[in-house]
Amino acid sequence: MARAPAPALPPPPAASGLAWLRRRLFATWFDAIVTVLAGAALVWLLAALIDWAFLDAVWSAEMRERCRETAGACWAVIEARGRLILFGLYPHEAHWRSTLACLIVVATMVLSCLPAFWGMARLAGLWLAGFGGFVLMMHGGLFGLPVVTTEQWGGLSLTVFIFAAVVVLGMPMAVVLALARRARLPVVAGLAALIIDTVRGLPLLTILFAAAVVAPLALPDWAQGDKLGRVIVAFAVFYAAYQAEIIRAGLQSIPPGQEEAALALGMPWRSVVFDILLPQAFRNTLPATINQVVITFKETSIVTIIGFFEVTASASAAIGRGEWGAYYVEVYVFVALIYFVFVFGLSRYGAWLERRMRLIRG
Repeated sequence: MARAPAPALPPPPAASGLAWLRRRLFATWFDAIVTVLAGAALVWLLAALIDWAFLDAVWSAEMRERCRETAGACWAVIEARGRLILFGLYPHEAHWRSTLACLIVVATMVLSCLPAFWGMARLAGLWLAGFGGFVLMMHGGLFGLPVVTTEQWGGLSLTVFIFAAVVVLGMPMAVVLALARRARLPVVAGLAALIIDTVRGLPLLTILFAAAVVAPLALPDWAQGDKLGRVIVAFAVFYAAYQAEIIRAGLQSIPPGQEEAALALGMPWRSVVFDILLPQAFRNTLPATINQVVITFKETSIVTIIGFFEVTASASAAIGRGEWGAYYVEVYVFVALIYFVFVFGLSRYGAWLERRMRLIRG
């Protein structure tokens, strides 16, 4: 009786890797030429970037004269003008307060991403404490801290604060608008749809300009509030209009039988919404929600148009003087790295959250 052939062993990792490269990158002579040319161009670009950013760069402001002689980056502008970029118009002797305020908001954001703080009461308490600590450090007026008005707030701390406040205020608005648009009462649903479509039909800059400039002309003195507060509320309404449609899409993806079964079992409407519908809606729309949050962080730079000295406006002011005006590329690369750190962190957290939700669901 013939013996059955032994099963073939899998190829070693190195052999399988070479086979993959041959199949994907060198399958034909045309693919091989494109691969070699693209690889050579990539190596040349990386070498040029390393030379410009590191090897030929000038790092110290004391060696500023060398910036005119070298072909590399002049990072000395960051050392010389970094405080203006990071703190804006905030008083120089109180920069430690702005730094601490920024760290408070960042720490609050990080803690709110941990499962231990997931809960309505815990999140509300955490963000109230975080915002309270930020305002105390930035504004002062207590514990012997001199008062600094919001017109002097600026830099990275203002950017982070606007972003966090917009998301924290806008997310509950978005939930209310999404639920109202799905309401059975035509008046409620129609009003919510009108608000959402009107806000989404207007540019963000127009809404912020109206909140900063037009609103004081139409509102009584007692209702005007602070300019920064009006801008944050207007920005939050804009964010809520877009996020409401994302949440509504998540609610529509849930089979209607779940809601009907929960109501048939006698569950109150509040439990049906907050325990069954909304958790599934947020899980189903998590990529779109993270994308909207990332867009909101980047759109904070628009507030510079209405007179706020956030980080990009501070960067523009940092190169306004003639001695550093030629090194604007280095300044904007530095600002881009700041945005990249925050945006990349948000995207990685979203990816981790997706994996966690998938494991829980599985």
